[in-house]
Amino acid sequence: MMFTFKKSNRVFSLLILSGVLFSAASMAGDINAGKAKSALCAGCHGLNGISAAPNYPNLAGQKKNYLKMAINSYRSGTRNDPTMKAMVAGLNDADADNLAAYFSSLAR
Repeated sequence: MMFTFKKSNRVFSLLILSGVLFSAASMAGDINAGKAKSALCAGCHGLNGISAAPNYPNLAGQKKNYLKMAINSYRSGTRNDPTMKAMVAGLNDADADNLAAYFSSLAR
């Protein structure tokens, strides 16, 4: 038995695929923009995302989705740290994507 798509199913499938591809591209983040914005983070997390202080985590090489989630959790107050809340208060969604893309691109 041969499986065939009706024309309407093909169009629907193409629309879904286009939406997925567009969403993935828009969530990619801009590494260069993240690098420019990362000066804000360098005081505690190091110039290249490697902290010299043992009480601050390294950001270099962390997974992008984890970093994005952490930034957004501090922004929303889900994660409560007064210093981090102040540091991320001025960031928008694009900034979070860009910072996550930048730090995840760095070697540990």
